[in-house]
Amino acid sequence: MLCKTKRDVMKIVKEKNISFIQFWFTDVLGILKSFAVTPSELEEGLEEGMGFDGSSIEGFARIEESDMIAMPDPSTFQFLPWRPQERPVARMFCDILQPDGSPYEGDSRYVLKRMTRKLAEMGYTAYMGPELEFFCLESLENPRLIDKGGYFDNRPLDMGSDLRREIIFSLQDMDIQVEYSHHEVAPSQHEIDLKYDEALAMADKTMSYRIIAKEIARKMGYYVTFMPKPLFGENGSGMHVHQSLFKDNINAFHDPNDRYKLSQLAKSYIAGIMRHARELAAITNQWVNSYKRLVPGYEAPVYISWARRNRSTMVRVPMYKPGKEQATRIEFRSPDPACNPYLAFAVMLAAGLRGIEQNYPLPDPIEEDIYEMDEEARERAGITSLPGNLFEALQEVEKSELVRETLGDHIFNKFVANKKIEWDRYRVHVSQFEMEKYLPIL
Repeated sequence: MLCKTKRDVMKIVKEKNISFIQFWFTDVLGILKSFAVTPSELEEGLEEGMGFDGSSIEGFARIEESDMIAMPDPSTFQFLPWRPQERPVARMFCDILQPDGSPYEGDSRYVLKRMTRKLAEMGYTAYMGPELEFFCLESLENPRLIDKGGYFDNRPLDMGSDLRREIIFSLQDMDIQVEYSHHEVAPSQHEIDLKYDEALAMADKTMSYRIIAKEIARKMGYYVTFMPKPLFGENGSGMHVHQSLFKDNINAFHDPNDRYKLSQLAKSYIAGIMRHARELAAITNQWVNSYKRLVPGYEAPVYISWARRNRSTMVRVPMYKPGKEQATRIEFRSPDPACNPYLAFAVMLAAGLRGIEQNYPLPDPIEEDIYEMDEEARERAGITSLPGNLFEALQEVEKSELVRETLGDHIFNKFVANKKIEWDRYRVHVSQFEMEKYLPIL
């Protein structure tokens, strides 16, 4: 559905007899928030925004400065495919403003807008293509697997094909293009890949994807989770992010004369991601559970390195196909699908841009299996590792001038404070593992 203006929105709402319009935005952790307005209030909401109390939203205002305004973006207007069609419900993403109309510094979407604006001033458009994996379970209360399928399995091993199909139809109903889908490596694990788009649009689409998957699963009697590592002994869920920069509609990452078909700009971008990867981890892998995925042996990258064919590296450059110059891109493999996509995309772009601005040198690719290398060999190759847990990631991000500058002081401080609380709660928790291991012998 092509909506560009407030007038377009008002016209469709009237013609389609829309019952409610949901205003969507995210908190600092990337949790979707919304409230609904009726058509009678929509015109005022489009012109002036809708006021709300921000003091109860994670990472938003203090109680003495709680008045916020949600200003809807008409270009994001879409019907919600899981709502009744006789009285449809629509949604728009919102920018969060101060009462004086200025952007609110705690708005995640504004963080990414700032970064894409900076790139635009340099003549670049950033494109992102995330691959979100998820698990489908019988229910939240009874989290049993629905199948025992593996990578690319079909029926009868893959029992999630109907669910994936319905999710894809709903994504397409919201003008979100899908490239392909399949069963993933772990039992009950699935992947639906979105067609790449401009970074801000893709962050909006990522938020939509996550709620669509959950809502369609709920209607079909299942529960979908984007938790990075829900099953012990099985692969976790990642969000590999394909990314590239274009200038004047030409892929700035491509160089036909380079042995890897990568421009110097692309190499410096990769070097930026690699040099700052440890600082980014708290944002791209923001939960205690995230680091139970980032361990050797389960396909998730642990070591900071890059390659073309090697899927044990953190950054992979898909092989160049003649005539497909526009598809030249890098694939950042460590993020997981439970991150805040606005903040995650912003810090990825910031790290890549820092590499370009300071012309970081790119080390040689590592085409051998890093997991099979011993520690001494990794040291000789200059390969370091990502943080091993959230605490280590927080120690890295607190020292990061790059991440602080990208997020702004408000979000940076709120985010770090929230994550410290999460870590403190986790480290004092007595787990079932500890009870089973220690209670009988101590």
